[in-house]
Amino acid sequence: MATNKVTTNVIDMSGNTGGLVWAQGTEAQRPAGVAGDLRLNTTDSRLEFYNGTDWKRLSETAGTPSVAFQADFLVVAGGGGGEGTTSCCVGHGGGGAGGLRTSYGSTSGGGSSNESKANITLSTNYTVTVGAGGNGANNGSDSTFGNITSTGGGYGGYFNGSGIPATSGGSGGGAISFGTTSLVGGSGTANQGYAGGNGVNTSNTGAAGGGGAGQVGTDGGTGSGVAGGAGGDGIQSSINGTATYYAGGGGGGVRSNASGGSGGPGGQGGGGNGTNQDGSGGTNGTANTGGGAGGGPGGSSTTNLIGGSGIVIVRYPNTYTITVGAGLTSSTATDGSDKVTSFTAGTDTISFS
Repeated sequence: MATNKVTTNVIDMSGNTGGLVWAQGTEAQRPAGVAGDLRLNTTDSRLEFYNGTDWKRLSETAGTPSVAFQADFLVVAGGGGGEGTTSCCVGHGGGGAGGLRTSYGSTSGGGSSNESKANITLSTNYTVTVGAGGNGANNGSDSTFGNITSTGGGYGGYFNGSGIPATSGGSGGGAISFGTTSLVGGSGTANQGYAGGNGVNTSNTGAAGGGGAGQVGTDGGTGSGVAGGAGGDGIQSSINGTATYYAGGGGGGVRSNASGGSGGPGGQGGGGNGTNQDGSGGTNGTANTGGGAGGGPGGSSTTNLIGGSGIVIVRYPNTYTITVGAGLTSSTATDGSDKVTSFTAGTDTISFS
């Protein structure tokens, strides 16, 4: 192509209504560059210039970084624990599921609609944290993706000489059933999960199940051979290409002198089963589902039950590349025209290019 060097200081194109067409190409096609070179980067549709060392994007709207794309997300916190080490014979409530927030599909936690997708700017750090499950009388830990936080699940109520109430969380823990006023399940967090079930003020009973992201925990039962309340079901998501339930509540335990009593089943989405009258059958919440722990029977059990750890999943166009900090455990797969990165442990930052 022939070129003519312009030696004047001003080029007057005021009589034209069109625009200049710059040299253009993908990020991979960048030339070596000479200071002052200007081109259109077709990878992100942004003008950039070479400053003598590196290619830099031209400032837009007072320097605010522009959104490159939008990503879907699923953020599930750690499930609440189930106490199993205290004395006496009262069945303990199931742990509440970790809070669940998502933009993918039509439904998020607590009966809310799906949230808006996350705006992603290139070369910007976003913090990701995968919450751990609660151990015994402890709530689960929060999970985060950027400014999106899901709240850890509440632990189930228990008895240690007096009634200990279930706690609130992403989903609330289930209440004990006994001759005490502490019979109300823990509350869930709006747009994340449901409340735990309530207890019953009689002696021969099973404790209530913890709440799930999609359903309230079942109340404690009564009568001979009673069963603990079921944990509330979680929510099914296909964000990774496979339909999977997350954030189910833990089932309630049965008091140790309730002959033939059986623990309540955990809710769909990793909720642990409540402990039977003979101390058997109680299970932890399932890892990377945010499921609540099953409740212990008290007296005949010496083991705390642990809520399932949470998970963070990000789905984004496969034309972009993710960089993951060393403090996170992750895996990336492709589903159609998208990449899906799942984070299963740790905390650190991620960025996209």
